[in-house]
Amino acid sequence: MQSAVLPPQFQKMFARMFDDAPQNSWAEVERVVREDFGRSVEEVFGVSFAGEAGKGVMERTARASASVAQVHWARLADGREVAVKVQKKEIAQQVGWDLWAFKVVSRIYTWWFDIPMYNLVPYITERLMLETDFQNEASNSERMKGLVEGDSRLAGRVYIPKVYRDLTTKRVMTAEWIEGVRLWDKDTITGTWRGGWRNGTPGCRGQPLDRADERVRLPSLQPGDGEEHLKPERNAWRGANGKGGLGLSLKDVMGSMCDLFAAQIFLWGFLHCDPHPGNLFVRRTPSGQAELVLIDHGLYISLRPEFRHEYALLWKSLLTFDNKTIADVVKNWGIKSPDIFASATLMRPYSGGDQQTAQSIRGGLSGKDEQERAYEMQQKMRKGAKKILGDGTKLPQELIFIGRNLRIVQGNNQFLGSPVNRIKITGNWASLALVESADLPLQQRIWNLPRHLVFKVVLFGSDLVFWWSRIKQILGFGKGMEDDLERQMKTMAKGFGVELNHNVFEG
Repeated sequence: MQSAVLPPQFQKMFARMFDDAPQNSWAEVERVVREDFGRSVEEVFGVSFAGEAGKGVMERTARASASVAQVHWARLADGREVAVKVQKKEIAQQVGWDLWAFKVVSRIYTWWFDIPMYNLVPYITERLMLETDFQNEASNSERMKGLVEGDSRLAGRVYIPKVYRDLTTKRVMTAEWIEGVRLWDKDTITGTWRGGWRNGTPGCRGQPLDRADERVRLPSLQPGDGEEHLKPERNAWRGANGKGGLGLSLKDVMGSMCDLFAAQIFLWGFLHCDPHPGNLFVRRTPSGQAELVLIDHGLYISLRPEFRHEYALLWKSLLTFDNKTIADVVKNWGIKSPDIFASATLMRPYSGGDQQTAQSIRGGLSGKDEQERAYEMQQKMRKGAKKILGDGTKLPQELIFIGRNLRIVQGNNQFLGSPVNRIKITGNWASLALVESADLPLQQRIWNLPRHLVFKVVLFGSDLVFWWSRIKQILGFGKGMEDDLERQMKTMAKGFGVELNHNVFEG
């Protein structure tokens, strides 16, 4: 999850885990469905692999395959198109072995290297085990769908697919099929729209799943023999030459993403912890607006109200250089180095505090050979880790998964060319939550309102930094604000013995 803190050799190995995993055979898929439902695939989903009239159809070749499950497309007898997510049969046993190895490594770090990591193990293990329970994922999805649709600032900009509970078990989950463009496909997102006036992408906001270009052929091969795909591709909106796009702004797409995850952290206290590009799609609404689709709701954390308010106050204090409040908050969390933790939170070097501690950790590498420098960097990493982890019994364990979310969102923004000021958006939601959170006393919320208005003025300084990076980017002297921050973070991290030499999506 955070392999950047490991040596480069480990980083290369962990990077392979992000690749598409091999698919299980169709026979294994059938076995899981029969064990969970007590019936065959044909009976559960009402499909036929022999072309029977009145039955639906289903692909036996998965459309996507990851480490835990694989996804098959199907059209039910009533016309609904669904994504059937089937857990791989070996996962229950494999996850147990993986988490055992994780516990052993964490214990070694705690005992041998004197880095207090083991206190985090039970919490992390519990969260990861829940990823294998698709009924839990369905509940997470439904809860997030309600939160998004209940907030006028996000409803219409973000969409959570509907889950079909009657076709869902602990190892099989069925949800509505989404036709969308992957987040990393910048050319298609910004390309010229050729789908017609007042039209959106198929299935978006009432748009029908047009069947005019369907080329469904019933499979004539035996399962596992490489049968053709049955799902219509629906590319008419790309135009005659197939080079059209959604005609959307990357700024709108990324703005919706930052708003969504900041609202989850600071306002709702219910956070999706795996927002990598494979879990985000982009659609075009009939009105021509961007709509972000979030899938894979297995890995969530709930944030305690007290911690959520402290974390919001921390973000607000970071952007106003309120070092006393920062020190008070992190001290309460058992963290011994506010400046190092501030940098890790912002995903940029924090320059508003006392840098004496950081400088003492970073110094002393000049004039030494490669082996000596490597050894010194490892020692510095230990010191830095101990200062951040501090008293492991006080450290809010939610920070591990929040840090993962923030890092991936930063990577998404960087990948898209830094179209938005992520730090400003996140800070604004942090301050806004101290005004809107229903679990804060009314008197305190009223007291925070004028402070929030003043804070919005302070955020203008962050915009100056953003637009300076933007101007350099336009003139060809840079790649955007996130790229500038990434370089600074790599330099700072190297001083702490951490070699940040890869992209976030490579591990």
